[in-house]
Amino acid sequence: SMIDPPKASVPDAVSKCRSAGIKVIMVTGDHPITAQAIAKEVGIISSQNHLIIFDSETPIPNSHQPGVAACVPGYVMMDWEEADLDKLIRSFTEIVFARTSPQQKLFIVEGYQRAGNVVAVTGDGVNDSPALKKADIGVAMGIAGSEVSKEAADMILLDDNFATIVTGVEEGRLIFDNLKKSIVYTLTSNIPEILPFLTWVVLGIPLPLSTVAILLIDLGTDMLPAISLAYENAELDIMERAPRDTHDRLVNHRLIFLAYGIVGITQAAAGFFVYAVIMASYGWMPNRLLFIKAEWEDEYNNNLEDSWGQEWSYGQRMMLQQTCNGAYFLAIVQVQWADVIISKTRMLSIFQQGMKNNVLNFAIIFETV
Repeated sequence: SMIDPPKASVPDAVSKCRSAGIKVIMVTGDHPITAQAIAKEVGIISSQNHLIIFDSETPIPNSHQPGVAACVPGYVMMDWEEADLDKLIRSFTEIVFARTSPQQKLFIVEGYQRAGNVVAVTGDGVNDSPALKKADIGVAMGIAGSEVSKEAADMILLDDNFATIVTGVEEGRLIFDNLKKSIVYTLTSNIPEILPFLTWVVLGIPLPLSTVAILLIDLGTDMLPAISLAYENAELDIMERAPRDTHDRLVNHRLIFLAYGIVGITQAAAGFFVYAVIMASYGWMPNRLLFIKAEWEDEYNNNLEDSWGQEWSYGQRMMLQQTCNGAYFLAIVQVQWADVIISKTRMLSIFQQGMKNNVLNFAIIFETV
């Protein structure tokens, strides 16, 4: 007899797919007995589940069947309508399709797409080409695959190994995560940079942050930490999360709210706090600073009184303003330390993830220096 066993890496890859919320369905031209045996061996059908091998007399259940798997030969599907396949997909989580024709493979792909799934199809033969073309992601085999299947596919596996797809999913999730982390970190500093100018214009207070300091933040202290987040390792649960919603975007309302509405406002509050404390310690209480911009910036006004009646020259006022600018800048840098650690993980605690990203560790030191 001839035996063509699956690769040793496939069972582990199927297990990772399950934990990542990816449903693996076998569609093959093999005999149903062979198909279900291989499916059990690699974990597509759980060993503890009861298996039903369909024939032309087997009814399709009307409700979900927990703990039950199905093996459906192609001849059973000869006269099926779309509603029949849709009912089968709703009823069984684990399904093996055997002795299928190219038209039936295409029919199955369309059925899973109607159910709201993002469908990836692997195949190597000419018969797989229609399904590869119709799938959201067609994956052809680079070694054993035919030229027709490669032309129809969206990507090609150079090593013909199913486990490579799982590795690709993990890498894709890691890249998406790290891009989000870098974006949210970069956006947060916009609020503490914009608010000083808004308050300067609207409330007429002395300028809390200079334009030079803003350039130092954007081109100096912020740049390396934002880049370093791209080197972050995958979070431990990255392959245990369900696939994200198809309507989810890299920059969505939740990311904007986190960056601007929570972290950005916190950074601005820290900056304005040290600004107000320094001003108050020199005699300028917050109520005295309101709408004082014109007098404060008048270089010919050398006897401007503070809250306690002390007179300040233009040079003294500018020296105090520069001190406040420096304190505001340092406050933002210090809060950005916390921000980069917050951005380091999306789901897990920093104690679970650890500080193993040496590029990020260097970036924090660089930002400090």
